[in-house]
Amino acid sequence: MPQITKHHTVAHLYRHPVGRDVIDKLMLQTGLPRRLIHLISWLKLSWVERLTQPLTGPGMVDVVLDLVNQETDRPLRGRAPEPTPWWREAVFYQVYPRSFRDADGDGVGDIRGIISKLDHLHDLGVDCVWLSPVFKSPNQDMGYDVSDYRDVNEEMGTLEDLDALIAGCHERGMRLILDLVVNHTSDQHEWFRKAVADPAGRYGGYYFMVEGDPDTPPNNWTSFFSGSGWSWIPEAKRWVLHLFADGQVDLNWDNSDVRDEVADIVAFWMQRGIDGFRLDVINYISKREGLPDGHPFIGDILEFTGVEHYFYGPRLHEFLRGLRRDGFTRRERPASTPRRRLPDGTLGEPLPPDMIGVMVGETPGIGMELGRLLSGYGRGEMDLIFNFDVLDNPGHTRWDSYRYQLYYLKRFYRAYDSHLAPNDWIAVFLDNHDNPRMLSKFGMGRERDPQVRTAIGKMLATIQLTMRGTPFLFQGQELAAINQEFSGVDELRDVESINRHDALMGRGMTPEAAWGQILAGSRDHSRVPMRWTRDGGFTDGTPWLVGTDDEPGFSAEEQVADPDSVYSWHKALIALRRQHRSLTIGALRWVHPHHKFYFAYIRSLGDEKFLIECNTSSKRRKRPHVGGRIVPVMGGPRRDVMEPWEATVSRIR
Repeated sequence: MPQITKHHTVAHLYRHPVGRDVIDKLMLQTGLPRRLIHLISWLKLSWVERLTQPLTGPGMVDVVLDLVNQETDRPLRGRAPEPTPWWREAVFYQVYPRSFRDADGDGVGDIRGIISKLDHLHDLGVDCVWLSPVFKSPNQDMGYDVSDYRDVNEEMGTLEDLDALIAGCHERGMRLILDLVVNHTSDQHEWFRKAVADPAGRYGGYYFMVEGDPDTPPNNWTSFFSGSGWSWIPEAKRWVLHLFADGQVDLNWDNSDVRDEVADIVAFWMQRGIDGFRLDVINYISKREGLPDGHPFIGDILEFTGVEHYFYGPRLHEFLRGLRRDGFTRRERPASTPRRRLPDGTLGEPLPPDMIGVMVGETPGIGMELGRLLSGYGRGEMDLIFNFDVLDNPGHTRWDSYRYQLYYLKRFYRAYDSHLAPNDWIAVFLDNHDNPRMLSKFGMGRERDPQVRTAIGKMLATIQLTMRGTPFLFQGQELAAINQEFSGVDELRDVESINRHDALMGRGMTPEAAWGQILAGSRDHSRVPMRWTRDGGFTDGTPWLVGTDDEPGFSAEEQVADPDSVYSWHKALIALRRQHRSLTIGALRWVHPHHKFYFAYIRSLGDEKFLIECNTSSKRRKRPHVGGRIVPVMGGPRRDVMEPWEATVSRIR
């Protein structure tokens, strides 16, 4: 791929996969209109530099060109894999173990609690369960600070409990993947303790430990959890890098010993029967050599100074391919393997053990084109990535209080689908453990009406479970879970929210404005315990985090018993997917693509066609014309006027 220079135009830059994603991210973060790209496409980059330098400061274009020119490859445009990998047709379900079910009454969810609710997931139709971390951890960031990758945290249970969970999933025809956090370890990990004791020794090279002045960090990088990305370790007389909490110290993946350690951890769990991993912030593992200062303007826009030097580092592809090769290929037959689930939901013979575990990457900042480079089939890297651009409208972040416009979601998926080659695939998600509930972001208070809550919950489920890609549900989505009405910081447990609140107050923000941001974006909205019964049912003790939603009709007990509930709608959609492959691997064609409130498309495979239609507005709207003989399948009679937030699934004969 030819190098891009300042003599090239904006159009040349936008045709490069890295350049396109950088420009798209700029448009998203600032809220600038996308048509601006085409208006200035003829401008040389040297002219852009001169025009924007008074705003951005010097060096901005150089930073972009450094990023662009480190990538010499292009996404593959091959055929779809054959046979279709199991994960392309699966429905994944994320369990946040601390909040799923507590079996021992200590107020914290655990593995035995998850085992007790496996039938709930099986009856829903889940194909693969994903657990947020259960490894040994001091819990500075609720398990995302691991102190031992081969053991289970005591509050979660034991290795034997985890073996029982693996077997329980496989007996029900479900797979199980774990959350692997290997951009960083806990500062309580044995590796880091040895590094502090002997910074010049073997384990000192496992981390970014830098000598220097105790009053001056090595660079200006900031932490995602507020403040500097560096901490001074007096006993080691070194600075240590931590992109997240100060107890989450970054691993140095340039060190081959680190890569070997991680591959061994993956192989250990694969041999134990785990079916793959979701890899936490995995695109951060390659940092630019020399750890240069971040550009101040980029730091201001993204709130994280230095991120351009590691969100898509120079050795990222090399590291991922090595991990795939050395860790994810099973070396022994696992103790248990899942059974084949038939279209009618019954279980058949055991599946042969997969030789390759599924690799799902959490990849903040990665856009459509870079996502294809990281996960295109045949590239030997990841299978799926999470693209977080879907979660907020242009010009907004999760800390903003605003009403999410689903027209952007439609535009996002239209753009994504138009760029995907047959060998590409995406993860389709709306909720996770790091973000507020999409139902509340879209409802913006209207979801307090139970009928509205139910309608929006069904509509979002329809989009997610029929969109082209692999859906990832987060616990509680099937119950129409919403944001909580927390009243103050003392009710929160999320270290990111608490640190951010302190930082905002320290900058002189009013208490009302600071709390407004935290309430809009706190991760605790999605982390409150599951409502198994009308009065809770999560624990016999005092829950570690207390939720505020007690609306009748939205517990699992009530939802499962109600044939018109959001749970029953999810279950029916998942069953329909399993019976009709047109809704999983079928082609997608948009219907009336520019209509603002009519969210509709056709999924087809061979002679089979399904029409999915959603009214994404709060008003009754006339249903646009669609040709063909249309037979309703879900959603009742297909009337000429669609009710607010109505969703229907129909066959086209």
